[in-house]
Amino acid sequence: MQFLRPAWALTAAAVCFLLLLLLHSQILREGQLVAGTCEIVTLDRDSSQPRRTIARQTARCACKKGQIAGTTRARPACVDVRIITSRQWCEMTPCLEDEGCNLLVNQSGWTCTQPGGRVKTTTVS
Repeated sequence: MQFLRPAWALTAAAVCFLLLLLLHSQILREGQLVAGTCEIVTLDRDSSQPRRTIARQTARCACKKGQIAGTTRARPACVDVRIITSRQWCEMTPCLEDEGCNLLVNQSGWTCTQPGGRVKTTTVS
């Protein structure tokens, strides 16, 4: 009987420790992204100027080795780091399927031209 109480106390302590360990791993996992994925953190739009909308977006990415945050099909994505360092933006396929991509003259960004003639310009800072 005198060995039963310490055994129960030890078992209860072990169960509490396992529950704390499980809870801690769950909390760490919730804030992490899967490798190779991105999420939009903030998106601000300014339509104060006529016929012009300025949008600024911040994304959080968990890219694999050799990749860096970029844009694919108008969404944040992990792209080959070579594209960013060479500033050949259209190689990331940043525009939607029906849009044409053109580099800006100074390679500071790109334009996506829609079939109707509307142009979306993206600059990289």
